[in-house]
Amino acid sequence: MIGIQWRTKALRQLRKIADQGQREKIFAAVDELRSFPDCRNVKKLKGRDQYRLRVGKWRVIFTKSLEILYIEEVKRRGEHTY
Repeated sequence: MIGIQWRTKALRQLRKIADQGQREKIFAAVDELRSFPDCRNVKKLKGRDQYRLRVGKWRVIFTKSLEILYIEEVKRRGEHTY
């Protein structure tokens, strides 16, 4: 089973989301990453060693190192998300 570690920046971005229900959806989706790479809504980003998880209008950017996934950022989907 893969471990998940949140970066400080990602936790700050998550706390800024006003909708509590949306935050819970993001946490639940990130918890499903424990079965990585057999996950839905995950794509590798071009030209980077990062992946993105789509949760509605939100994107969770993460990296994989050995058996740990590092959650780097949580951003609303927009023109400058990636």
